[in-house]
Amino acid sequence: MKILTEAMLRSAALGEDTTEYCVDADVFVTPLAREYLRDRRISLVIAEARPAVMTRTPVKAKGEHTYIDAATGEGYLEKPEHMTHLRANVLVPKSHPRIEFRGQLDALQAEIICLQVKAEEAHAPKLVEDLSDILLSTRLILGAEVKDEPLAPVKILGMNTEELRSHSHNVKKYFGIDHPVPDYRMGMMAADLNRLRTKVREAELSAMHAFENGDGSVERTDIIEHLNRLSSGVYIVFCRWLTGYYKGGQR
Repeated sequence: MKILTEAMLRSAALGEDTTEYCVDADVFVTPLAREYLRDRRISLVIAEARPAVMTRTPVKAKGEHTYIDAATGEGYLEKPEHMTHLRANVLVPKSHPRIEFRGQLDALQAEIICLQVKAEEAHAPKLVEDLSDILLSTRLILGAEVKDEPLAPVKILGMNTEELRSHSHNVKKYFGIDHPVPDYRMGMMAADLNRLRTKVREAELSAMHAFENGDGSVERTDIIEHLNRLSSGVYIVFCRWLTGYYKGGQR
């Protein structure tokens, strides 16, 4: 599922003459995004859903509906239990690094959603919104990896790469505090946000294993770079929480 947040709408810099904003049927529009549009008298238009189409890799002399082993090219009439889809009908073992990476992204998304529940219970809607932005980024990464498509440049928290780097490297300038050292006295939400940052790092390491070549080079540098920026984004959210940026305070 894709997500439309208030930060994304602000980044879009909608003109004063904008009267409608159209989204696909599978896009979740956050409450703050809806409020942003409503305050500007912009109508939210939901497009009709279109059926998804998945292409298959033909297997010579075995029929186009046969599964194919990505490593050997062998065809299967039925999918072996120890294998899963790399893409369409192309199979790899479930222990394949690409599949392990997808599992890391899945776990990361689950962690974010649990944090959103806690943020909602803490009456911190801005934190829920920022976490929605983080969640969207992980889903875009997963979609680009599964579909073998380039990952388009995406802003995180409404910031581009340079802005994210600047905010995460210059905490004193932007947040008025020194680089925080995680501590139990910061409270549970801060501890959870710090843990989320480490989960993003784990996903980045998993991506390195999934896309590294034998000669020391790596494929999908777009995904690896975006995960690095995502880590900066979570660190910024961590600092924002500590400095009272979100309603609900530090605890």
